[in-house]
Amino acid sequence: MEAQSWAVLALSWVATLFFLSKIFPYNHRKNRLPPGPKPWPIIGNLNLIGPLPHQSLHKLSQKYGHLMQLKFGSYPVLIASSSEMAKQFLKTYDQIFATRPETAAGKYTTYNYSNITWAPYGPYWRQGRKIYLHELFSSKRLESYEYIRVEEKKAFMSRLFALSGKPVVLKDHLSRVTLSIISRIVLGKKYFSESKHEESIVTLEEFQEMLDELFLLNGVLNIGDWIPWIDFLDLQGYVKRMKALCKKFDRFHDHVIGEHKARKEAEKDFVPKDMVDLLLKLADDPNLEVKLTSDGVKGFIQV
Repeated sequence: MEAQSWAVLALSWVATLFFLSKIFPYNHRKNRLPPGPKPWPIIGNLNLIGPLPHQSLHKLSQKYGHLMQLKFGSYPVLIASSSEMAKQFLKTYDQIFATRPETAAGKYTTYNYSNITWAPYGPYWRQGRKIYLHELFSSKRLESYEYIRVEEKKAFMSRLFALSGKPVVLKDHLSRVTLSIISRIVLGKKYFSESKHEESIVTLEEFQEMLDELFLLNGVLNIGDWIPWIDFLDLQGYVKRMKALCKKFDRFHDHVIGEHKARKEAEKDFVPKDMVDLLLKLADDPNLEVKLTSDGVKGFIQV
């Protein structure tokens, strides 16, 4: 019995030491790390980041220098706060730091890192960049869409003229003309209804809300990204919102791609008319270095 008691006590001590080592890791090697504030257990230095992170980081850089190390939850983070340090990250060693961290936003809002905003640096990212530069946004192709910009600009001016003498929220009208131009260039037509009498997959307001939510969720600080062992709790509810938004975009993209595929099959000598047509054509290209999947097409459209 006494031997069993000692065994239980020893196991308890081992478990306790293991737990403490995770909370207070000890580095046996004296690495030459950049200076920075001492991190707290679990949260690291997240307590030092206020509602305006750039201002918080600027204040810390004044104390710790142009290159400092913070700890966000479980991960060390290097902060560059001068043009020379930024050059080291963005130019001299750009390939090392080109890949963005894998976060919930990239996973759930961009089809598991399928667009080049969130895709890791490598063959897929380089191929995507080439597609954007030489296929989707080449000078010749952008010039071919000039008539769309002219038509939408005239419609924009007509709407403002009709509202002469009335209060006008210019932001709403600018947003509408921008979405109209982008939708026609990328998707071939406006897939949102602009009045209650029109039928469409989404209304203009719904489409704008989806885009606003997309921009918001791609910029939030999701605690689960930095403290992975509590990720399943989704304490801020961001992951739930990301999944809901993904379903909305998926429904929208399936509708758009379905229409384009139907038109492609119906036309004998099919000629791509918009960017979705071009992406579907590339998806069928056996010579691509990396196969462009259905999720890849959706991710590229979303960008």
